[in-house]
Amino acid sequence: MSVFIVTGTDTDIGKTVFAAGLAGALGAYYWKPVQAGVDPEGDKERVASLSGLPASHILPEAYRLTTPASPHLAARIDGVEIALDRLALPQVDGPLVVEGAGGLMVPVSETLLMIDLFAHWGAPVILCARTGLGTINHSLLSLEALRARAIPVAGIAFIGEPHEENERIVPLLGKVPSLGRLPHLDPLDADTLKTAFKTSIRLP
Repeated sequence: MSVFIVTGTDTDIGKTVFAAGLAGALGAYYWKPVQAGVDPEGDKERVASLSGLPASHILPEAYRLTTPASPHLAARIDGVEIALDRLALPQVDGPLVVEGAGGLMVPVSETLLMIDLFAHWGAPVILCARTGLGTINHSLLSLEALRARAIPVAGIAFIGEPHEENERIVPLLGKVPSLGRLPHLDPLDADTLKTAFKTSIRLP
């Protein structure tokens, strides 16, 4: 079973859209272990509509929390205790795309960061990054943190408008392959995402 973890340098940069495109391109299963915030829908529902995958390939979350906040806070508000033993990778017949919540240092609980969970799993990470101002610092700090925990990095994927220098210097200084750049899509649907992935992204 091949596993790819999709994470981001920050929240709201488009990693759910990227995860949907990746899962669709690989014919993979998709899993988001902790969903915090489900109004009007969670990331699982968005991936289901964008990936083109059958419903059986969209796996249920281990924790589905109602509050749009850091998982540790959402769990506290919901009266839920997040336990590591419920966060084992699902065993599936085929590739698996796992989407993290927010960035690497987001707390899953009072004692566990998202990056600790990635280290526990030991699967390769794809880092999604903005193309614009600030992305060099955020991306290189994220890569340093991943390396410090010996987490393999499959590559970095940029999301947004083209920025030739940022897209050149980050993979160079970060010593990771660039998987390309996913542009903002309008309209955004399963067909446009599939086409953009085919033309713009190099699969890991």
